Amino acid sequence: MDLQKLTLSVCRLCEETGQFLRQEAGRLTREDIREKSDANFVTYVDEQSEMRLIEGLMKLVPESGFIAEESPDLLTSDLTWIIDPLDGTTNFIHNFPVYSISIALRKDNKIILGVVFEAGQREMYYTWQDTHAWMNGKVISVSPTASLNDSLFATGFPYCDYSRLDEYLDFFKFLMQQTRGVRRLGSAAADLAWVACGRLDGFYEYGLSPWDVAAGSLLVKNAGGKVCDFKGEENFLFGKEIIATNGLVHQKFLEHLNDYF
Repeated sequence: MDLQKLTLSVCRLCEETGQFLRQEAGRLTREDIREKSDANFVTYVDEQSEMRLIEGLMKLVPESGFIAEESPDLLTSDLTWIIDPLDGTTNFIHNFPVYSISIALRKDNKIILGVVFEAGQREMYYTWQDTHAWMNGKVISVSPTASLNDSLFATGFPYCDYSRLDEYLDFFKFLMQQTRGVRRLGSAAADLAWVACGRLDGFYEYGLSPWDVAAGSLLVKNAGGKVCDFKGEENFLFGKEIIATNGLVHQKFLEHLNDYF
């Protein structure tokens, strides 16, 4: 399998689908928005985007399976695409221009390809196994920041799982006081891409799904960063929690987080 050629084909598919997203941005009516659960929204745009992506990916790798946000009954195989057709739906329905397409390819339990297209800003982040990470044709790398005091972090706010909310808010307060700040973009895929390109020094969140983090985690790793779960282990894909940093602040960040979680 030629991973470079396949990755670039996935980028073209994301660009085409991203054009559809931008075309529909601002056109949504209240009747177009449904609530899957509390504050967890879906629209026809999510569903049509996913259909376009699955159709295109099946042509590229006919034998592959899928894990996709809006199609939970799709089968997996040794080669499995992990797809979020519109990461940042709440942003999208409010016409807030941070929303992403996230596509990863998993082989034998290892992510071997990752593409995040931040469609609002038209930034294409991509990588594949054992190579660099790129954004719009340029090699990217994580930041050189070496201390928490000089670091800028991102996080996401839980919208349904409040079981760890007290710990989350206490740690949030700590970061407000001990770092340059914490941002909330509303798209975990974009958060991870921004860690990979050095805009952010780290990102953390709990309550996530595989399609939120699969592609972005490989971007961060191939850009020189580190990724783990809240225990410092590798269960971030299905473990519903993730830490991604530039590597230099990773251990100190993890130690402080474990003071609260």
